[in-house]
Amino acid sequence: MENKNTKIITKQLNLFYGSKQALKNISLGIFEHKVTALIGPSGCGKSTFLRSLNRMNDLIENTRTEGTVEIDNVNIYQNGIDVVELRKKVGMIFQKSNPFPKSIYENVAYGPRINGVKDKDILEETVERSLKQSALWDEVKDDLKKSGLALSGGQQQRLCIARALAVNPEILLMDEPASALDPIATAKIEELIYELKENYTIVIVTHNMQQAARVSDYTAFFYIGELIEYDLTKTIFTMPKKKQTEDYITGRFG
Repeated sequence: MENKNTKIITKQLNLFYGSKQALKNISLGIFEHKVTALIGPSGCGKSTFLRSLNRMNDLIENTRTEGTVEIDNVNIYQNGIDVVELRKKVGMIFQKSNPFPKSIYENVAYGPRINGVKDKDILEETVERSLKQSALWDEVKDDLKKSGLALSGGQQQRLCIARALAVNPEILLMDEPASALDPIATAKIEELIYELKENYTIVIVTHNMQQAARVSDYTAFFYIGELIEYDLTKTIFTMPKKKQTEDYITGRFG
């Protein structure tokens, strides 16, 4: 691996849903200001791993985690971690866009408001900055009172990205953010990911191999809860070291 700043380090991470083990001994370093793609067949643990990075799995009953997930050298599973603060730092974009049934403005202002920002000027600046960062501002700036639910699918997903950005996260987790979108909207999201990595560390789950190849710097291949291979994306796609990785990438299974 190139010598870069690691933002997230998992060590011997195991995760169980009841008696079923969903992640097996995952040790992985994720680099700052890079895009890391998680690929692998359905049910292989990609999304579970992604959700373990901001403790979203805590919301699922009977989940047990072993091992550590360190963000900036702090184990987020140790006692006394403020999960609300953690999720401000580690934002999440889901597969299905989920705007609130509120105006575009209120969708983006929601996070800062619940974190105690009352100043109208600061809220307006935050909304504008976040919508610009999510490449949506030019399309909605004259219509911020319109319901977020009235936007197209691709715009809704960018609105959800703006909402995540409004609380100044450092890491963005994206769970198949373009899988429900048409090719044009998908291209916009991919372009956006490329721009956002200047300021954020991004981890993306994708079932679309071409997308992983296009947007990511590093790729991790998961299979049945195990991390099979992790390397620079161009290495994974052109010279994988494991036969399993090669078989998956060339479409022999998956």
